[in-house]
Amino acid sequence: MADSPLDDMDRQLIEMLSHDARMSNRKIALALNVTEGTVRGRIKRLQQEGLMSFTAISSFDLESANKLAFIGVQADTGKLRNIASAISEIPAVTSVLITMGRFNILAICLFDELAELHAVASDQILALKGVHHVETSVAVKTLKYNSRIVRITRNRTAQNHHA
Repeated sequence: MADSPLDDMDRQLIEMLSHDARMSNRKIALALNVTEGTVRGRIKRLQQEGLMSFTAISSFDLESANKLAFIGVQADTGKLRNIASAISEIPAVTSVLITMGRFNILAICLFDELAELHAVASDQILALKGVHHVETSVAVKTLKYNSRIVRITRNRTAQNHHA
């Protein structure tokens, strides 16, 4: 078995679609010198294996809250998954990651006013049983942000049906 589940054609296909997800299978097939059926089959396999997904990505400008913040959380290791799950239910929180290092949870959120960020960090996250400390960092300038690579996860409804 190969080290990577992707071969050169898969990578080229993903690269093309990452620049224009609406590109037709016919145009991709012509560029890769393969049949349209080959392209269709590859796309289907990549999606089924969770290696590629199609989604619309909105700009921060479309959000009502357009400032980005990171909230580092120190929590009891025995309650880590439950605390992370509770944090993920907070509407302002867009991402929750379990990490190693100074903090064992990182929450990423969008907000408009510092008071909103304070309410999320102090009133909601720090108030959770098992949370010992929170520390916030606010992004003041974005130099690089690559939205092309994300972890593909099933939505909660799909997860509940497969449990």
